[in-house]
This record gives sequence, C-alpha cells and structure tokens, in this order.
Amino acid sequence: MKQNSLFSLVLVCVMCFSSHAQTDYRNEQQVTAALKSMASQHSQAQLTSLVKTAGGKDIWMLTLSDGAPDSHPGIAVMGGVQGDHLLGTELALNMANNILTNHREVLKKTTFYIFPNLSPDATAQYFAATKFARHGNATQTDDDRDGQVNEDPFEDLDGNGIITMMRVENPTGIYKMLEEDPRIMVMSDPNQGERGNYDLLTEGRDNDKDGDFNEDGLGGVAFNKNFTFNFPYFTKGSGEHPVSELEHRAVIDFLYTQWNLYAILTFSEENNLSKPLKYNKGGASKRVITSILEDDELINEMLSETYNKLIPPTNAPNGSAQGGSAFEWAYFHFGRLAMSTPGWWPQKFEGDSINAAPENEKANFLAYAEQQGINAFTPWKEIRHPDFPDHKVEVGGMHPFVMKNPPYALVDSIAGKHTDFILEVAAMQPELQLVNLKQEKVGNNLTRITVDLHNNGLLPTHTQMGDKSRWLRKINVYLKTNKNQQLISGKPRHVIEKIDGDDSITLSWLIQGSGNVTLEATVPQAGTATKTINL
Repeated sequence: MKQNSLFSLVLVCVMCFSSHAQTDYRNEQQVTAALKSMASQHSQAQLTSLVKTAGGKDIWMLTLSDGAPDSHPGIAVMGGVQGDHLLGTELALNMANNILTNHREVLKKTTFYIFPNLSPDATAQYFAATKFARHGNATQTDDDRDGQVNEDPFEDLDGNGIITMMRVENPTGIYKMLEEDPRIMVMSDPNQGERGNYDLLTEGRDNDKDGDFNEDGLGGVAFNKNFTFNFPYFTKGSGEHPVSELEHRAVIDFLYTQWNLYAILTFSEENNLSKPLKYNKGGASKRVITSILEDDELINEMLSETYNKLIPPTNAPNGSAQGGSAFEWAYFHFGRLAMSTPGWWPQKFEGDSINAAPENEKANFLAYAEQQGINAFTPWKEIRHPDFPDHKVEVGGMHPFVMKNPPYALVDSIAGKHTDFILEVAAMQPELQLVNLKQEKVGNNLTRITVDLHNNGLLPTHTQMGDKSRWLRKINVYLKTNKNQQLISGKPRHVIEKIDGDDSITLSWLIQGSGNVTLEATVPQAGTATKTINL
C-alpha cells in the first residue's frame, strides 16, 4: 500500500511537471526568470542589465566565466537580433544553460557573453493580442515623414488575432495566383505573357487617406539596421543615424572595452556558416572595404565546414546582409571573427508537384508545414472593406513568424547542435604558448635564450581585418631582468602584429649576468604565457 501511494505521488509530480513544461517561445518575463535562475544557481554566471529600451525592457547580458571574465579569451553570443526571430533568443538561453549544466570545464579557458534578446520591444509583439512581425523598438518614428506618428497602423480585419495580407481584385493589378498553389500570390511577368488581376496589400485600412496602407504604424528602430557599417540612411527602421538607440550604445560601449573578445556569433538571417563568404579583390581593395579579406575567407571556410557537419546546409538560405547589421559591424568595424546563422530553416517539401523556382518558396513551405502539422496559413476570406467598396477584397495569407521559427518542440535539439558548435569554436581559440626554450652559454657570463612563441589554437590571434584596423591589441612579449643582469641583444619588449593558427615566431635574447629572468607573452584575446629561466 505504501509503495502504491509513493508511486502515485511520483506520478502526480511528473504530471505536474509535464503540464508546466514549456510549449511555446518564452516571453519577456519567462526569459528574465530563466536568466535569474541560471545566475542564482551557478557561481560561474553573472547577470547584468546593460540598459532599458525606450519601451522599458531590460537588455540582459549573462556572463559565463570561471574566474575573472577578462582573464580568458571571450566569445559573444547575440540572440533576438531581429524582432521576429524568437529562435535566436531560445538558442542563446539554451546554449548558456547547456554550458553551465554540462560543459562548465570550458569556462576555465573561455568566457561567454550571452545577450539573449536584443530586440525585446519587438519580440513582445509575438505575445500581443494582435500578432505581426515587428522589427523596431518602442522609439516613436515617423516612417512616412509626414509629421505624424503611428497614424496608419495595421488592423485585424478578420478578427483572427494575426496580421496577414489583403488581396483586392483589380484588372490593373500586378499580382496573380501561383499556378501550383492558388493560395500564394506572386507578381505577374508580362514578358512571359502573364496578366495580373490583383493588388496585394498588408491587412488594414488607409487611415490617413494618402493611398498607402499601414505605412506608419508601430515602427521603431530595428536592432539589426542601426549599426555603423553600410548604414541604410533614410530606410524604414534604420533610425535617424547609426547607433541612435539606447540598446545599441550600451552594447557597443560594453563590447569595445572587452579586449579579450575574439569572436561574435549572431543569430540572424545573415548566414556565413552554412555558406561562407567569398573574397572579392575589388571589394577588398576599396578605401571602405566591402569584402571579407583573403586570410579571413579561409577561416570562414574552416568554421563553415565545422558548422555544416553539425547542421547540414541543405536548403540553407544565402542570408546576405542588408546594411547596418550587427554581423557586418562585428567584422568590418569591430574586426572580430564574425559568425552568423538563422539557426533553422524549413526543409524543402519532398512532394511531387512543386518546383524549386524562387517564387514557389512559400508554396514549398506551406506543403512542408502541412506535412509537419504546422498552422501556417489563414485561408482567404472575403470581407467588406471601406476603402474598396466596389472591389472584392479577401484577407488571408501566410502567418508571421512561421518561416523563421520552428515548432517549439524542435528548439532543444537545435540548441544542442549549436552548443556543440560553439564548444568546437572555443576548442579552436587562439592560445599563446612559450615552447622550445633553449639556453646556451656563450662565455663571459653571457647566455643566449631562444624560444618559440606558438599559437596553439587553430584560429589566428587576430583576424586579417582586425589586424588591418589597428584596433585590436597587439601581442606583447616582455623579457624581465633583474638589476644584476644586462640585456646585450634583443628587445625587452617585442610587439607582434598577429600569429596565425598553429603557427610560431622565434625570439632570441643575449643576456649577461646570472639569476632568474621572466618571459611573458600576452594579448587579451589569446591569453598569457610565462616562463621563468634561471641563468
């Protein structure tokens, strides 16, 4: 009887736990609770709010380190870079938890700076009564530059709580139904003998009666458009000038003081891990460089090979940067090893009726979504629209978020693979070592010391871009003598630009005298190596 009671109690506990298991992406309060829980349970985790956004939401940073954070080479992980990419936040959180729970040994050599959600104002829209893909923060912006703010927002005309699209029958329209799937609207091509018979608009009304629909709603400044490299001036969501927002200034101000950072992983639609960037001589030769540099291309290829073994690149999007992005800034202006990936993308439908033309991307996704049981589409429904009293108007279309964020049940598996990847990057990190030390007595109380300064990591101490920018700190090698010794040849301080992965530089000194001398080689992003020598 007692055993049955105990079993019943355990079963009830398991059921209670299961009923509270996470089934959807975490909102702001849940993200904050998860971060505070990690910080309270693990001495290697420190939680800091860098700043509050215009919407009053915290920009959290979770620092993972065994010892002083800046005493180890560092990797930054950025989630929530785009407001409709909730997966990035989950990956950053899960990776932090995986490291703290299962891989704490890595923290003895590597520091992680985790920014789980850099767009909290925007991601809140996923949890709002009316869902739509939002990128901007809570800064008030006049997106149509008419002197008014938020005067023409979306409206949920069919009352389903999701902003989709409107198709309006119009013989002069430029859109038509896709032949393979008439739910999908595509632009017609007159050169191919195609005729359009629809206008396609976002769901809502023309509130300011200017002929445009929903052009000035909850705009704001997008985190991934407000950085300094290739800033997209006069573009919706980019801001009045680079780094105009509180969150951007707080993040950049912090990162620019972290000399130990050697790599930044960004979860966003830019993707140089599935498909590495290609060196372009013309772009690399410009005064304002627009191409990855030649040496860095090789490093990108190596990291891409590592990533693709864990996350196969089949159907991976190209994900080229559009200007003002965190990823571009991290490489071109910050000079660090920059990595970016969306983390997940839909697989191609393995059916027999949909070809692979670019305009069929949504049709392929819908077929895949139906195969996977994903609710991704609102069927077209006719409505009465005050702006089109004499036209047939239908509301429907693809749901926001679904093409960028997988079903939540897949998140743990995706996060596990990305944790494995970042641990492999940490295993490659630059590491200074003093090896092959030789002492040679040459008479007259003289000793020649020769040593190889070796980078034991597979990654270079500096990217080629970082070396070119002259922003990253150089390698310093010090020979520290005592008052009874005299340096005859060699320098008491050598400054070395960079050392490639698994490469070495040989240094030599001639010293007169006896006693101990100390060699120290140091650079924040590759650590410190010391040797004490008794002459």
